[in-house]
Amino acid sequence: MSPLFTGLSAFPLTPANADGVVDTDALGILVDRLANAGVDSIGLLGSTGSYAYLDRTERIRAIAAGIEAAGGRVPVIVGVGALRTSWAVELARNAERAGASGLLLAPMSYFPLKQDEAAAHYRAVAGATALPLCIYNNPGTTGFIFSDALIADLAAVAGIAAIKMPLPADADYVAELASLRAMTPETFAIGYSGDWGATASLLAGGAAWYSVVAGLLPEPALRLTRAAQAGRRDEAEAMEAAFAPLWALFKAHGSLRLMYAIADRLALSVGDPPLPLMRAPAPAVAAVHAALDRLGV
Repeated sequence: MSPLFTGLSAFPLTPANADGVVDTDALGILVDRLANAGVDSIGLLGSTGSYAYLDRTERIRAIAAGIEAAGGRVPVIVGVGALRTSWAVELARNAERAGASGLLLAPMSYFPLKQDEAAAHYRAVAGATALPLCIYNNPGTTGFIFSDALIADLAAVAGIAAIKMPLPADADYVAELASLRAMTPETFAIGYSGDWGATASLLAGGAAWYSVVAGLLPEPALRLTRAAQAGRRDEAEAMEAAFAPLWALFKAHGSLRLMYAIADRLALSVGDPPLPLMRAPAPAVAAVHAALDRLGV
């Protein structure tokens, strides 16, 4: 199993102005904080990085700035999801030239994709570079549901090394991991997003936590991750309890919106969410501050 897709993968915001012009200096500061904290990887231009709201020029600028700021201290996984396969291929090749360690690909589409269309899309992007690729299974944003057959098919494709799964509806991580592992190669890494499922998924044996909150709060996220990886259940669950008020707010308001409030608390310049998304209302922001007090932030 590739170590690239294991442990804590932290997803920073992409600071930008109202016109979608990336503030590369501010992005560099966010990436530098994560590298200094010792996260296992940085997920640049994921959903938390608002990749879908940036044009290709700005995404290319962000890739270059983020990888430069990481400076080889921590691997960078770059999100290359795009509506057209040719655009995703172009972004993947640019990420490779810029020095990325891996790719993350979501099945973006305006018209709902069929399973064979998604398969062709992934095969094309995986074959465009020598970088390992992680499947981004995120039906909450893409509306696309991966069949078991498609996951098994893609897991056997050269260059496709991992999958970033949503949280299972029944919260039975053990059963889902067993099912997925039975249909994929031993080297295929299965990790989860959805921060409120981090503790349970890691304790069940998930390979990675693809984390929103770690993009700004890497230290407590690392404490949770390392405890769960080592099987220190009591310690991991204590960290989970400390995070619980923030998880509740993430579920109620959307984690991306609240990350801007967390950045304000930390006096980090990140701009505003890309319109038409807006910042969370004042009562939610006040609740975020209370949740951060609980974490000692």
